[in-house]
Amino acid sequence: MELHIVIEGRKDLTGQLYRQLSDAIRSGRLAAGQQLPPTRLLAERLGLSRKTVAEAYGRLTLDKLVVGRVGAGSFVQAPAAPRAQRVERSGLASADIVRKWDSMATPLRHPLPEGRSRYEFIGGCATPGHFPMDEWRRCLLYALRQDPALRGRYGEAEGLPVLREAIARHIAFARGVVCTPASLVVTNGAQQALDLLGRVLLEPGCVVAVEDPGYPAARGLFASQGAQVVGVPVDGEGMLVDRIPDTARLIYVTPAHQFPLGMPMSVARRRALLARARDIGAIIIEDDYDSEFRYEGRPTDSLQCMDSEGIVVFVGTFSKVMLPELRLGYMVLPEPLVNATLTVKHLTDWHTNTMNQHALAKFIGDGYLQKHIRRCHDIYATRRERLQTLFAALLAPWFEVVPSEAGFHLAALCRKEVDIELLLRLARRTDVGLYSLANFYADQPPQQGLFLGYGAIDTLDIEPALTRVRDILVEMG
Repeated sequence: MELHIVIEGRKDLTGQLYRQLSDAIRSGRLAAGQQLPPTRLLAERLGLSRKTVAEAYGRLTLDKLVVGRVGAGSFVQAPAAPRAQRVERSGLASADIVRKWDSMATPLRHPLPEGRSRYEFIGGCATPGHFPMDEWRRCLLYALRQDPALRGRYGEAEGLPVLREAIARHIAFARGVVCTPASLVVTNGAQQALDLLGRVLLEPGCVVAVEDPGYPAARGLFASQGAQVVGVPVDGEGMLVDRIPDTARLIYVTPAHQFPLGMPMSVARRRALLARARDIGAIIIEDDYDSEFRYEGRPTDSLQCMDSEGIVVFVGTFSKVMLPELRLGYMVLPEPLVNATLTVKHLTDWHTNTMNQHALAKFIGDGYLQKHIRRCHDIYATRRERLQTLFAALLAPWFEVVPSEAGFHLAALCRKEVDIELLLRLARRTDVGLYSLANFYADQPPQQGLFLGYGAIDTLDIEPALTRVRDILVEMG
């Protein structure tokens, strides 16, 4: 710990030291839990007597700013800092831009741990307890031993060759994606892939067609880049292709598992989408975010493998199948987009964390990824079946589950009028975290219903959680 103390003169040395340490703690420069230097060491550094330092520590202890632990030392016990009040500054040239970002909705931002419920149906969140930490730790240790000659240097913008080769093999087997390592770029999650594509393909005023309901973070990202984002309605077969504007330059879809409703895009609709994009000269972004987990029917190949015109960008992520905090994703690009995308990637963040790239390449190559997918598939299949059974029994008077073949979330539409916002508030009071489908609609009138992620809730917790929801609905009448 670096502690910068300036003693002025020889008067009231204990008071000077006390006030400076107190200010450092109250201002947050010394964080709660941080260890203070031993009295002898600090006295030597400042040219003070040990008694002076000990007296200052004693006064801080009386103020409950420091706590002493026998055999361990003295530690900061900072009071909770009051929330800083927002200061409005007039005349700031960028004030309108700042207000634009302030007003932007982020409905998928996950709550902090203290804001989560015991029974949590949040989407896009896997159960960390099922992740093979021992295997991942071995892969990280392996990564530490790689490329010692390149240690301390920047990596390639496109990602490590060994990881791009591993990903190319994996998605060719799992999703039928046609690619080579040269067309694959490693990114910081799928969200960065979308950001890079928007920077390469869009200018202010360009039209982007997205599903409605759809992924709010994609809509918000393209809008922040100055695009005119147009919501295209969906039906049981996916996006209504004939509603895509003629001026669309970019089309964003989730064909394997429509987000958030869950149904797959039919083969006929996929062909129609490819034809429509070809006719208007648009690029399609195929976001394949969680289709590794499939429970019914034959696996469908990716939209990208049906593309003979070079107009589909396949975007994938390891956040859903592994852990979100790894921030590892990728995209498979048509050849004409590769160099431009690498230029933008280089300018925005140089490259993705190479240590995790080495570890992930080892994780895939040693078969740990497929083993983990199979394990999670069985767990999620059980949770999915439990949810469907209980909705068909306990909650049948109010909700109907939308058929879904993949992923680890379900949508449930209201059979009759339900005050969803009231239901969410009352459920939160009983420690059940529910989420509304209305958050995913933009231009279309929202359907009443619930978005139910089952990656973060244990199987045995599903029934008590939904029983509480049933009881609330009965009380609501």
